[in-house]
Amino acid sequence: MALSNHLLIRKNRGVALITVMLIVAFVAILATQMSSRLMLQMQRSTNIALNQQAYWYAMGAENFSRRLLLDIFKKEPDTTNLSQLWAQGENSFPVADGSITGEITDLQACFNLNALRVGKKQNQQGTKNNSRNDGRNNSENLTKTENAKANDRTNNGKNNNTSIKAMLVTLIAGLEVEGVDNFAAEYMADALADWLDENDTIASAGGAEDSDYASKAFPYLAANNYLASINELRVIEHFNVAVINALKEYTCILPNDNLLAINVNTITSEHALLLKAILGISLADAQQAIAARDDKGFKNVEDFFNLPELKKAKIAPEIKQHFVVDSDYFQFKVKASFNESYFSLISILKVTDNTQIDVISRTIGSS
Repeated sequence: MALSNHLLIRKNRGVALITVMLIVAFVAILATQMSSRLMLQMQRSTNIALNQQAYWYAMGAENFSRRLLLDIFKKEPDTTNLSQLWAQGENSFPVADGSITGEITDLQACFNLNALRVGKKQNQQGTKNNSRNDGRNNSENLTKTENAKANDRTNNGKNNNTSIKAMLVTLIAGLEVEGVDNFAAEYMADALADWLDENDTIASAGGAEDSDYASKAFPYLAANNYLASINELRVIEHFNVAVINALKEYTCILPNDNLLAINVNTITSEHALLLKAILGISLADAQQAIAARDDKGFKNVEDFFNLPELKKAKIAPEIKQHFVVDSDYFQFKVKASFNESYFSLISILKVTDNTQIDVISRTIGSS
């Protein structure tokens, strides 16, 4: 009996020891997990703080760019040109524990793809040119008769859209992308026009609407609204990656605006193809016209169209109305770094009457 009790006691001690060891192991696991999570949270908080500082660096740079543009346009309200301080290209500035790299570009030195959308804004386009100057340059750019004729044509939304579509077709065909001829370019422009318009009716042979997109393997519907990004072309019928990548050099997106007003003072010789497409002139004449511009650019649009290369082309007033000597839209790209943390921002700025600059769009990250 005594031996049996002794064995039972030893057995109970063994069970108790195993139980204690299990408890210790469990507590050790909990402590390890808690320690790991604590370290993770601390690192996460540090990363957030560093990223937040990089974010505020970027926002500060955006505010600086707005102030810079405002100061420039108060001094030079009549023109926007490449001799101004905003057009100095990409610049980097050192800051505490980091750096800021930013660049301002003119969004009226490119083809606004939203211009194919017919709507109220487009009907006002004839009177919108040179809006920052309260119309002071309009009398110099076109005669009253020409303005009246241009506005009459502009008020016919269908005709205006047709001419803009023809410009885009010429531009796409001129990109010389393999397999893309004038016929394919027309289909792309037709599909884009249908994507932008307010209805679900196919307007032309190459157009596409809800029925076309809904029948795909991964169905969706046409936006029937303005483009938000040029990358949206990837989901529009007939467009391919090669064409989209080539178009990025010459096109841009003005948010919720179908304005097509090219600044003759900021378009560069590298983008002479854009002038060729809009004006219907040769590439050589387009390059020569840009080369004839001095550092300060043209004082008015009429001076530009009086160049020999353009005067011989006899360009119609309704085409001339798509050109200006000042700009209302700018893009600001900035990349800020702070202690191995980075923040990228793309802002679209709009100038109003040389007294106010608003941020109408922000995109976080590089595009």
